[in-house]
Amino acid sequence: MSTAHAVVSPAEWLEARKALLLKEKELIRLSDEIAKQRRALPWEEVTKSYVFEGPNGKETLQDLFKDRSQLIVYHFMFGPDDDAGCPGCSFYGDSHNGTDIHLEHRDTTWVAVSRAPYEKLAKYKERMGWSWKWVSADGNRFPEDMDVSFNKPFDGTEIYNYKTLKHQSSEMPGTSVFFKDKESGKIYHTYSTYARGGDILLGTHNELDFTPKGRDDEHFGDNKMAWLRRHDEYEDAKLGECCTSETKAKTEA
Repeated sequence: MSTAHAVVSPAEWLEARKALLLKEKELIRLSDEIAKQRRALPWEEVTKSYVFEGPNGKETLQDLFKDRSQLIVYHFMFGPDDDAGCPGCSFYGDSHNGTDIHLEHRDTTWVAVSRAPYEKLAKYKERMGWSWKWVSADGNRFPEDMDVSFNKPFDGTEIYNYKTLKHQSSEMPGTSVFFKDKESGKIYHTYSTYARGGDILLGTHNELDFTPKGRDDEHFGDNKMAWLRRHDEYEDAKLGECCTSETKAKTEA
């Protein structure tokens, strides 16, 4: 990045900053309004039974709530044949680490779900040093029903991010939210977001947006996350390993 940037007097700097602040406040108010509309979306009842494998053995979707009424599920890209989790999803895993205690005090449980067998998830979680809960959907159709997993051969009719997408990857990321009525025990799917819809959850990205260089990813072309590594691989990982053409759609709006 060139240092040939506008340098002005303190008074001019303050004037420019206040002008941008007005736009930032507009964005915050718009974000608040969208969050309100998100909460007002209609719900759909979950009528299928799903059984997951995790640190507590077999658990149903209802069990994953624990004693809370809200459940956030992160669809972590780690397929049955993979040896490690997706670098991009691992990036989010780093961001989420340590936040469960705060969510739990707002009547909310968080869990990651992947199709890989639990033994693989547990081994990779230990390697990454994460504390959050991770369960396997191996043997059930929860990821497929949430439109984040797809079986080969792809036929061009797969739906991801609410549109038909020509897939080259069996696993895609996303976040889904559920509500449990404690009296009836019924579970409702209230919201799901995919692709860049989850960008707000990436604290590192949002901190970089404050800096002069920003995310500094323009020179990576379509593969904006080509710079990204698992946090223990920055010394030796090859450029472009993360989110290659097979998962390019995850970085699209």
